[in-house]
Amino acid sequence: MNRRNMLHALAALMGAGMLKVPSVAAAAQELVITTYGGSWEKFWRDSMIPAFTEASGEAVRLDIGLGRTYTTNLRAAGKENPPYGVLMTNEIYSTVLRKEGFFEKLDLEKVPNYADLYPIATRAADGWAAVGLISPIGIGYRTDMVETPPTKWTDLWDNPEFKGRIGLYNIVNSAGKMFLMLTSKIYGSGITDLDTGFARLAELGQVVQTDFNMSTAMATGEIVVAPFDFGEIARLRNQGLPVDCIIPEEGLMMWDQTFNICVNQPTRDAAYKYLDFVLSPAGQTLLMEEFLVSPVNRKVEVPESLARDVPVSGAAMEQFIDWDWDLMNANAEEIARRWNETFGA
Repeated sequence: MNRRNMLHALAALMGAGMLKVPSVAAAAQELVITTYGGSWEKFWRDSMIPAFTEASGEAVRLDIGLGRTYTTNLRAAGKENPPYGVLMTNEIYSTVLRKEGFFEKLDLEKVPNYADLYPIATRAADGWAAVGLISPIGIGYRTDMVETPPTKWTDLWDNPEFKGRIGLYNIVNSAGKMFLMLTSKIYGSGITDLDTGFARLAELGQVVQTDFNMSTAMATGEIVVAPFDFGEIARLRNQGLPVDCIIPEEGLMMWDQTFNICVNQPTRDAAYKYLDFVLSPAGQTLLMEEFLVSPVNRKVEVPESLARDVPVSGAAMEQFIDWDWDLMNANAEEIARRWNETFGA
């Protein structure tokens, strides 16, 4: 054996041996969880992961992306080799991936905090997942630019002050889809009566659409009323902007983050520990304090210091409307076309 062949042989032996090194093996078994970028990533790295690791002793690796990215990655990897242990994403994406077999039905014995969740956090997924984060969406408005504050969704049609100064999330955002179903429910036979929904949306006339950030248009006065995340209104108000947000008589929309456990992944026990921690009073309190979201665990009480910023809790958690994401996903292209025609996009 010459020197080159000997070096190659030694390298091969070292490579095989390295797989038995505990630190390398542990890395291969590390729980992979997901979140979004920006302030979400910072919070998970600085607060959520350290708190979970301290409570459980489990190591975690964070993957940053969006629902579309996660969907693509799961499909590319296949059900036998999922890249994630626990996937957090909106229910509109979870619904599709659940039907495709990427998630396991929850073993509730491993999730004791599941029993303490509000019904809104469990009923959509029916035991297959849990909503771990709820951002309620009510009607936000400029208190200094509106004489008659809104009390219900129909005020967007009926109050002449709002004409031409209404903001809406576009149809790419799940809040746009929810608003279409909401309109169909209020004015038609139910959330699936989209023909009536589109007809009534056309009566709103000119609206200001946004992909996600409604705050800029509200801050500049380009709009005076819009479907709005209570937490975002709280941040604007705490910065000195004259705004408020109300719970409409007909019910609330919400941005949800559903937590799903992927099938066939080697960190199943750690995944269940993480899910249970997110749903625990400790995990929910961390999320509430950081993002001003409504805690989904009934044992969490909103402190007086946050009562105005987090007004949706307790009995108000029954005000959320159930949505038909199967309908939205199955007709996504046609719905987008009709929406854009309605608002001249």
